[in-house]
Amino acid sequence: MVPVYDESKHPCRPCHFPYAVVTLIASNVFVFLLEITNGPAWALQYALVPDQVAHGQDLYTVVTSMFIHAGWLHLAGNMVFLWVFGNVINRYVMSSLRFFAFYFVCGLAATVLQVAVDPSLNVPNLGASGAIAGVLGGFLIIYPHDEIFTFFLVPIPIPVSISAMVLIGFWFLFQLVSGLLSLGDLADGGVAYFAHVGGFAAGLALIRVFAEHAPTLRRIDGGEHKP
Repeated sequence: MVPVYDESKHPCRPCHFPYAVVTLIASNVFVFLLEITNGPAWALQYALVPDQVAHGQDLYTVVTSMFIHAGWLHLAGNMVFLWVFGNVINRYVMSSLRFFAFYFVCGLAATVLQVAVDPSLNVPNLGASGAIAGVLGGFLIIYPHDEIFTFFLVPIPIPVSISAMVLIGFWFLFQLVSGLLSLGDLADGGVAYFAHVGGFAAGLALIRVFAEHAPTLRRIDGGEHKP
């Protein structure tokens, strides 16, 4: 599933230009260009290795790993989700400074859970998906009934409007089940599922702490309700 945009309408009271989201996307793209220029060895020194962090080493990678990606598809997928859901949160729910804080706290929570699940793991963890999972969790609390225009890519691209509750709920269920299966070596490795779970849980718990507004949702049919 590839979300494209939020079809629901929201009143400004006030609303902000999403400087934080634009800055984060630009930063991730810039760092990826540095990866291409400097090569995989350069990128890996900024990735997070749970065993090292658990022993108090290379703690800077808790932040730097959020900007390192394994390839164009990894980067593009994360940035699409950040734009579709982060744009709405940054624009209507919290200022850019608050969004930055919310984003990085969720990223930290993602790292904490991933390291706690297997502190002896020596496989590098990288990508913005743990922090973005927090954005999804926050979005689900504030705008569960928003309609998200989405493409299902298998077997062919099919456009469909789907409730945020269904889309994000399905995404989280997949992360949770995949993570649990990976504990028993029943699923392929390579994805930090528990980072997604940790970030998502933090987003659910903290969105009301960081939110400046509790917006009224104006649906496409003209009705209104408060989340």
